[in-house]
Amino acid sequence: MNRQFLPRHLVLACGALIMGLLLTATAVHADISRFVGSYVGAADVQSADGTSRPRDMSVKISQTKEGFRVYWKSTTYRKDGTAKEKAYTIDFVPSARPGVYASAMKRNVFGHAAQLDPMKGEPYVWGRIDGETLSVYSMYVTEDGGYEIQQFDRSLASRGLMLDFQTIRDGEIQRTVSTLLKRE
Repeated sequence: MNRQFLPRHLVLACGALIMGLLLTATAVHADISRFVGSYVGAADVQSADGTSRPRDMSVKISQTKEGFRVYWKSTTYRKDGTAKEKAYTIDFVPSARPGVYASAMKRNVFGHAAQLDPMKGEPYVWGRIDGETLSVYSMYVTEDGGYEIQQFDRSLASRGLMLDFQTIRDGEIQRTVSTLLKRE
């Protein structure tokens, strides 16, 4: 019986690659696992003109096979008594940079997760975990070629997540929110 064996260095390299992939996958889940859960809260959104509006907020963070998902909803209450609700769901997958995650908001022709195109008015979204804070950034290219960036910082707190949000358009802060979202 004639058996051919792989060279030892190739076997070791393959083993190291498999271990590296397993450790990377474990690290992604270990990092996000601290944030996983459902949270609710309310706050007044402060606008650049000094006005504020009450808003109810919720966020659910969960692990996925490839990374994690963030679902959030906000309800803004107007002076006339009507309400406007917005909800978003974004999946994130690890990037080549540790602690930085690419959004997986659409699928390309090959079925792989892909970023949206900010030159088409779509947001370019990414996330990062830095210590006790999960941040999600959305960048838009405005019609006139300017920019808008939304930043959601969700920091671990004893009773939930501390949410700090701001919108910056062409270098000027447009809206801010800071509130505790309590774990459900």
